[in-house]
This record gives sequence, structure tokens and C-alpha cells, in this order.
Amino acid sequence: MSIRGVRIKIEDLSHRYTSKSPITFDKVNLEAKHGEIIVIIGRSGCGKSTLLHILAGLLKPTDGSVRLDDTLVTSPSPQWVMMFQAPHLFPWMKVSQNVGIGLHFAGWDEPRMRERVDDALSLVDLQDYADNNVQDLSGGQQQRVALARSLVMEPELLLLDEPFSALDAFTRASLQHDVRSIAKRLGFNVVIVTHDIDEAVLMADRALIMAGSPGKIYDELEVNLPDPRERHDPNVQAMRTRLMEAFKQAANEYPSASGKDAGDESSPHSVTQHA
Repeated sequence: MSIRGVRIKIEDLSHRYTSKSPITFDKVNLEAKHGEIIVIIGRSGCGKSTLLHILAGLLKPTDGSVRLDDTLVTSPSPQWVMMFQAPHLFPWMKVSQNVGIGLHFAGWDEPRMRERVDDALSLVDLQDYADNNVQDLSGGQQQRVALARSLVMEPELLLLDEPFSALDAFTRASLQHDVRSIAKRLGFNVVIVTHDIDEAVLMADRALIMAGSPGKIYDELEVNLPDPRERHDPNVQAMRTRLMEAFKQAANEYPSASGKDAGDESSPHSVTQHA
């Protein structure tokens, strides 16, 4: 598979759902270089999931713009793909059929499609499950199918909205490691929104703290840690402490509204920590 990343440029981005609605976030500016992994962390209500939906072309901004290289994002595209907390698979289909569904609708012939699907399944270590029905898989395996379905289109940008929060700790850690490893190997960009401090440290090249109502990018930290990253590594723990301190400062200075972010699928208003 041949995938390259994009340069992300967000300029003065603002959003409100209706003219009478409160502003979700105001004048957000962000740039990311080719192949960079960005994690946006913040409490519910700060607008981080709404921002991700605009990046995906699923929502339109009220003001400002999102550009991927020179392309203005105005609608969804196979080049920028979003994964959600639930895998949203077709339960009557085999694993390979779920992974190849986008290629099927794009009119690919069977031999070409089979080769691309096999490559995607190998990336997520599911090559031995191609003919299994997805209902026979565990939750973690189903999320890997969803990841392979995203990768099979060779996107330049992968957008993740709390994709691992419903999984057990072991499966979540495995997928966090694998998504970062695959992204670095293939060179595509990743933008993740999460409540999970550990997830940010384990996956990000750069962590952004979003806070307030309307939401703003309050702070950012470069996560300059070698791979593979292990949760109990002293350097990982030190970075976790720095990020938690920055998050607490942002939360105190810019408290979020009590309402839930319209795009968020998880309900806690506090950020997640792991021992």
C-alpha cells in the first residue's frame, strides 16, 4: 500500500449549530506537517469532536477554513477517513467483504480488490480471519476490521473519535500501539480526540489541550518520546504528569459548559487517567 500524509491548515475556524446556538468553538488555528499525529484532549463541551467532524467534511464551519495541502475541505472524501467508537460493520458480511466495501462501490474489479483487502488485513494482523463473519469476532478484532476498512482506501488522513474507549485495557493498549506504528510506517496523518491522558502520551507527536466554552486551543505539548512507548516507562510517566498539569490549568482557567459536546459519544466531564 502506498500512502502519504498531508499538511493540515486550519485558519480562524469557528462553529455554531444555529444562529441562536452558543458558539461551539471560536477562531481555532492549527497547522500539522505531513505524517504528524495530533491528539486533541479536553473535557466534554469544549468542541473537540465537532472540530473533528469539520475536518472530516461531515459538518461545515460557521467561519474559517480547513485545507489539506491545497484542497479546501467542504465534504467527505476517501482521502480523509473517520473512525468512531463503534466499528459500524455489516453483520451479515465476512471480514474481507466489510473491509472491501468502499472499493466495491468505487467499481474495483475483484482481483484488484482482493489484493488491496489482503494488504489491509495484513496491516492489522487479521489476515487469518478474512473469511470469518464479523459477528464471530471480539470487540477488539471488530475495531481492527474497521481500521482495515479505513486503510484500504489509502487515506492521507485518519480521524479517530474516541475509537478505543469501549475496549478493555489490554485491547486498547494494543490498538494504540498498532495505529501509531502503522501510521508511521505508511506516513499518513492522524488526528485523535480523546479524554484519555495516557492515550495522548502513547500516541501523539503533539498533544493539544482544548478548553472553555466556546472552546479554544489552550496549550500544546510536543511528545518527543521514542517508539515503542510503554505506559510504565519513566519518560512516559513524566510526560503524562506534564500533560495532566497543563490540562488542569486549562480546565481551571477555561471551564467548559455543563452541556455535552454535540459530537462527543462519551459522557464523563473529567479527563481519564490510568494508574
